[in-house]
Amino acid sequence: MKKENKKNITNIGRRKKKISEEEGFKIKAKKEIEETTEREIKNDNDLEEKSSRYFGAIGRRKTAVARVRLYTKGPKEILVNEKSYKVYFPTFELQKIVEAPLEKMKCFDKFHVLVKVKGGGIHAQAEAVRHGIARALVEFNPDFRKRLRRAGYLTRDPRQRERKKFGLKRARRAPQWQKR
Repeated sequence: MKKENKKNITNIGRRKKKISEEEGFKIKAKKEIEETTEREIKNDNDLEEKSSRYFGAIGRRKTAVARVRLYTKGPKEILVNEKSYKVYFPTFELQKIVEAPLEKMKCFDKFHVLVKVKGGGIHAQAEAVRHGIARALVEFNPDFRKRLRRAGYLTRDPRQRERKKFGLKRARRAPQWQKR
């Protein structure tokens, strides 16, 4: 009886090996299919990227950083973090800040603008987007530099928040004085 039990155990072990080999072949086949589709997707993306050339730049303000791409082809709109800039920047003032360099150069309806912005507050982000768009416009046409510089859109605003000092509540705010 003991020998029969051992045979059954070994048969079960062999079955598991066979199943695992079959699963291994399936996994390999899936990987090969995924790799070929990834190659095809990459090739398609390469073709799209070559056909849709862009002018890129980075704009900054305080701790906000905006990566801007100007496309000459495509729908003529401004997208900030995959949303319309009018949705992302809800106030009229912030929208005007973003539009300013394009309005200044009279090319508002000539570009498809994609922006990825992060960090800082909403006002700093709007100014970072303005800075990035102005830099990208200069990359597109160096003749724009003089007008954008005069308007102040190419200058990065260097003002930062001052660091907090020890013994104080904020950078300069002292604790409230107490008589007793």
